Amino acid sequence: MPAADDLALLEEAARRAGKQALAAIRDGVDAWEKEPGHPVTQIDLAIDRFLTDFLRGARPAYGWLSEETADEDSRLGCDRIFVVDPIDGTRDLIRGREGWAIAIAVVEAGTVTQGVIFAPDLGRLYSAARGGGATLNGRAIRTNGAARLGSARLCVDRDVPRSRHWAGPSLGTVYRPNSIALRIARVAAGEADATFDGRPSREWDTAAASLILQEAGGLISDETGRTPRYNKADPVERNLIASANPALHADLVDTVSRTLDNWRAANPGSA
Repeated sequence: MPAADDLALLEEAARRAGKQALAAIRDGVDAWEKEPGHPVTQIDLAIDRFLTDFLRGARPAYGWLSEETADEDSRLGCDRIFVVDPIDGTRDLIRGREGWAIAIAVVEAGTVTQGVIFAPDLGRLYSAARGGGATLNGRAIRTNGAARLGSARLCVDRDVPRSRHWAGPSLGTVYRPNSIALRIARVAAGEADATFDGRPSREWDTAAASLILQEAGGLISDETGRTPRYNKADPVERNLIASANPALHADLVDTVSRTLDNWRAANPGSA
């Protein structure tokens, strides 16, 4: 099948995975820590196995990068790869909350070309193909954000703008799901103006969401203004910022950069 059919494949995979995840939740969630601070459940692993079989069965030449699969350098030589988070927002799934999702993207030459986020508990399927716009449940979405930080709705932990390190104005926050992908999708759908996280993220957290945001009119970069690239040897991103429009993004990039400088000055020797 040609690459043009990838979006339909991702949507079908996400829907099937969501149905399987909801059925598994009804049978009970078994959770443990794969490493300190990083929970996982039997559902994460089961969905990863399903997606591996379903997607790679359909596209055997594509490489694979997933949170729950051991990484292989062979993906770096592939023309296209799948970037997958089988359950993004595992903590919310464990707690019985709605803020988790399945995130799937196709990456070609470092750029996301198709992306899907499915939140089964919310019944929300976000989808985008590069150059084709972004949709939520089949309807076009656009960002709709404030132009200045002082009037923006941030999808962040409410303690962030209250921190002594915060370099921006006092402002309000909106609902923040545990899923990083869903936070970015909320900006894409106009339900928040921006989101960011001062901690490192991984490519599987943001690949699908970054395209959906960009196709909806938003921007994503790190604190220096660099747009993320995907399928890197080290799939780590740091201090990503997602905003609804260029003016707000420039304001927030500057504020986050100064906030991080304040934090680093107060915590010498920290990353």
